[in-house]
Amino acid sequence: MPKPMRYRANSYIYFRGDAGDKIFILNAGKVSLSYLDIETGAEMRDLIKMGEFFGVKSAMGRYPREETALVLQDADVMAFTVPEFELIASKNTRIIMKMLKVFSNQLRRIHRQVQNLMMSDEQVSPETGLYKIGEYYLRNKRYAQALHAYKRYLVYYPSGAYAEDVTRKIEVAENYVSKYGSGMAVAAPAAPTAPAAPKAPAARAEPAPAQEQAQDLPDVDKQYYNAVSLVSQEKYQDAYREFKAIMDAGPDEEHMAKVHFEMSRCQFYLKQYDACVKGFSAFFQKYPKHPDLNDGLYLVGRSYEEKGEKQKAMSLYKKLLTMVAAEDTLGRKVRKSLKALEEKQ
Repeated sequence: MPKPMRYRANSYIYFRGDAGDKIFILNAGKVSLSYLDIETGAEMRDLIKMGEFFGVKSAMGRYPREETALVLQDADVMAFTVPEFELIASKNTRIIMKMLKVFSNQLRRIHRQVQNLMMSDEQVSPETGLYKIGEYYLRNKRYAQALHAYKRYLVYYPSGAYAEDVTRKIEVAENYVSKYGSGMAVAAPAAPTAPAAPKAPAARAEPAPAQEQAQDLPDVDKQYYNAVSLVSQEKYQDAYREFKAIMDAGPDEEHMAKVHFEMSRCQFYLKQYDACVKGFSAFFQKYPKHPDLNDGLYLVGRSYEEKGEKQKAMSLYKKLLTMVAAEDTLGRKVRKSLKALEEKQ
């Protein structure tokens, strides 16, 4: 049975690097997760909201914790073993959908950080940048992600300056994954069409428990799950088509709101900025109290920015700063975007 636990303020639930065998849900109090930013190496913090779960990836993937969980205010949590959590998730599709959203957001955040690394002022070559990404993940014992970066390196640079070192480190990472498994395994991308190059062997992706459970979901949930999975793989055009098919089928109101939001978000990543603004504008009118409202407003601001309408973007960012907590991930993104625009004026 899940075990209720109480932690005092300034205590730690777990540390980065600890073995992860428990999943937690916050019932009361405040908990902060701290982790290292890929771009700067600086320590970042995210607040856990009541009703949110944490420690999921490391527990289900059986690898060390990626963050430190600090109790800011006396907290009551429920601690689940992995089998207990899987049993509850299999009976509650809302939990699975929430997991998918969290993981998808994290993957997008990592992708954006990787892009920033590749385009930094240091003018690091794409080859060196890709190698350094693999090095970062290997140092932090995130072996599945390291494998993805290293194998991608060999696809694009089979005779590159780091090819010999990368080949050796692939063996190190594969040995760890084969021994202990990983919930974050990903396959290497397809080789570029030109110039022709030998294709690196694809990583064997083991289905995560959530993926296995998704097979038993109702059709609309399964279709939504598949669409969200495509978003996490950055296949935005395919994802948009999946979401539109759900929308055309006339789902229930809950799915309608989620699908509407995701379709507009896909349009942003497809650089269809006018359509994105139009889609989110309709979304805000229909769902003015939706929990993802602020995320949608931020993407509208980004769309204005990409369209060159900087004043509209700045006005929206300033409004958002009055609506989000300064320490939240979204708050930091908004401040960063606003600052970049102000410096250009």
